[in-house]
Amino acid sequence: MKIAIIGTGISGLSTANLLKDNHQVVLFEKQNRQGGLIKCDVVDTVLFHKVGGHVFNSRNQKVLDWFWSYFDRDNEFLKVKRNSKILFRDKIIGYPIENYIYNLDKNTVSQIIKELAVLQKKESIPPFDYPDFEEFLKNNFGETLYKIYFQPYNKKIWRTDLSTVPMPWLEGKLPMPDFEEIVISNIVREEEDQMVHSTFFYPKTGGSQFIVDRLSSGLDIRVDSDIYYIFREDDKYTIGNESGFDKIIYCGDIRKMPGYMEKMLDGELDIDKIKAFRSNGTSNLLCETDGNDYSWLYIPEEFTRAHRIIYTGNFSPANNGSHKRKTCVVEFSGKTEYEDMLQEIKKLPGNLSPIAYNYEANSYVIHDKDTKQLITKAKNIFEKENIYLLGRFAEWEYYNMDKCIEAAMNMVETFK
Repeated sequence: MKIAIIGTGISGLSTANLLKDNHQVVLFEKQNRQGGLIKCDVVDTVLFHKVGGHVFNSRNQKVLDWFWSYFDRDNEFLKVKRNSKILFRDKIIGYPIENYIYNLDKNTVSQIIKELAVLQKKESIPPFDYPDFEEFLKNNFGETLYKIYFQPYNKKIWRTDLSTVPMPWLEGKLPMPDFEEIVISNIVREEEDQMVHSTFFYPKTGGSQFIVDRLSSGLDIRVDSDIYYIFREDDKYTIGNESGFDKIIYCGDIRKMPGYMEKMLDGELDIDKIKAFRSNGTSNLLCETDGNDYSWLYIPEEFTRAHRIIYTGNFSPANNGSHKRKTCVVEFSGKTEYEDMLQEIKKLPGNLSPIAYNYEANSYVIHDKDTKQLITKAKNIFEKENIYLLGRFAEWEYYNMDKCIEAAMNMVETFK
């Protein structure tokens, strides 16, 4: 078949490589280079993750096998231990916070333990039976942990009322709290090692741009191609000026789908609701920092607008370029002006000094009560016409790199 892929983030690139041996694949990218959210720049010899800090790991063996068929794990990648921390009440404490409550003051610890003990006596409710994210957090961690950490941190990221975030969206994305594990962790005080990303793999040089470049090799990619026009005739699609496509894989923003796709949905569902899907952008400031061994530092409190620091200079020494100090990326949810970011980093640890900055208008997707239903219905309509939605902003799913690959593999399986 001749297959068009619109969008060249990790979803589009993965799909193209999965299909290229058996089909003719053409990729269209509206920007001047491929890579989507995971592409990087080099600024003054320093690697700049412009949107987050993208790393690779997976518990899916099929994903691991496929990924390592393109890379030399031992010679091209580093295995890095995740060392995440939380900046809270002027102290650096461990992550996740529920396993490190012994770092808090006695009164706070006492209140948290009392609330957790009461919650254990209540009838257990399956996590995804809670009506919303707020109720899940309160009823699994207690009011105190909710108020001092979970509510302020999540509101910083999502910039929305947590009672409007439906739980089904979060399935597979949240570590489930376990009272026994919390108690044992706070008594024995062992480091967290059960999280999906307790360790991760990271390229020795080039960061996630290295992954983009390798997966782009040999592909037919048309950059500077913002697709507005799709036409169908005799079961074949024309995209832009090229015809003869049997299938289209759309990895773009579903709110901005080409008019032909929009017409397919007209009368079948509320298109205005899709166009009103909510997302947050991120403002990222690349900085020099004093040395430390952190990977991520989460910042829940309101004294700063920054919500985390990603210490990309600790992922690989090469990321620091010729600079004598380490480097990191300070992330703000939403549009934050450069001058404002300069003032905010003065409140943060590490004697931060700026190198470069970036604003990405769309980084985080946000679900409402009917988002999943609308996406599922749109997918079903499109697939009958050989159009497939894939990726974070097409499926409106908060995919990490491994989940993008997994979703691509699952979709390609349906082509056989």
